[in-house]
Amino acid sequence: MKVLAPLALAGAATAHTIFTSLEVGGVNNGQGNGVRIPSYNGPIEDVTSNSMACNGNPNPTTSTSKVITVQAGETVTALWRYMLSTTGTAPNDIMDSTHLGPTIAYLKKVNDATTDSGVGDGWFKIQQDGFNGGTWGTSKVINGQGRHSIKIPECIASGQYLLRAEMIALHGAGNYPGAQFYMECAQINVVGGTGTKTPSTVSFPGAYKVMTLSRAPPFLTANTTSTGHRPRSEDQHLLPPGHQLHRPRPRGLHLRRQHQPQP
Repeated sequence: MKVLAPLALAGAATAHTIFTSLEVGGVNNGQGNGVRIPSYNGPIEDVTSNSMACNGNPNPTTSTSKVITVQAGETVTALWRYMLSTTGTAPNDIMDSTHLGPTIAYLKKVNDATTDSGVGDGWFKIQQDGFNGGTWGTSKVINGQGRHSIKIPECIASGQYLLRAEMIALHGAGNYPGAQFYMECAQINVVGGTGTKTPSTVSFPGAYKVMTLSRAPPFLTANTTSTGHRPRSEDQHLLPPGHQLHRPRPRGLHLRRQHQPQP
C-alpha cells in the first residue's frame, strides 16, 4: 500500500495554479464537478491555517454535490491549470515553470465527502514526487499538460474520501513565510477496497511547520522531524513533506525503509 513522509523547505511571487478537475477511467468529470475549486488561483502560505486542508480563505472555494466513483487500485489524474479560464495545456497554461517543488496527494476517509471540511486529523499520503534525478515533481506536471497521476490504494476500505492534490512552490523558501501551497480537494467514493490496511494519519493544519535552521533558510518539515534538508544539485532524491508513504508489500518481500538525505 502506498500512503507517504512531510520535505524540507518552505515562498513569494506568483506561481499560481488550480486543481480544476479529476479524470477517472480516461473521462474528465469537468471543471468543478466533484472538485472544490476557488475563483482565485493564489496560494496558501500560512501552514497553521485551516485552509491548508482543502484551500479556502483568502481563496474561498465553491461547493459541489458530485461525488466521483473510483475503483480501488485505479490511477486517477488531477488536472491543473493556471486559471479557471485557461483552455490550453502548454507549460505557461499550468504554472510558472520557475516555481519548483514537490507534488503530493492525500486521502481522508469521511462520512460525507460533500460536507466534510477536511480540517483536522485523518489524512494519509498516497503519492509524492519530490526532487529526483535533477527534476522536481512540479516540473513534470507543468511540462506534462497539467496531468498529476495519483494511484488510489487497493488496501484501503471502501467508502467516501476527500482526495487532496497539492503542488508546492519553493522559490521563496529562503524568506518567511516560505513555500507557496496549492491544493484543492476532490470528493470521491472508493469501491472495491480490501480494507486490509489502516494507514497512520496526520492533520491539516498541523502536518507541516516552518522552522529556521542556523545554516539554512526557513524549512518546511514534518512536525515529527527535527531536521530539514536544502535541495542542492547533487541531491538526486529529496522526499516531499508529510508522513511516511506506505507501499504494497508482496508476500515474502522485505522493503528497506527510505531515509531522507541529510545535509
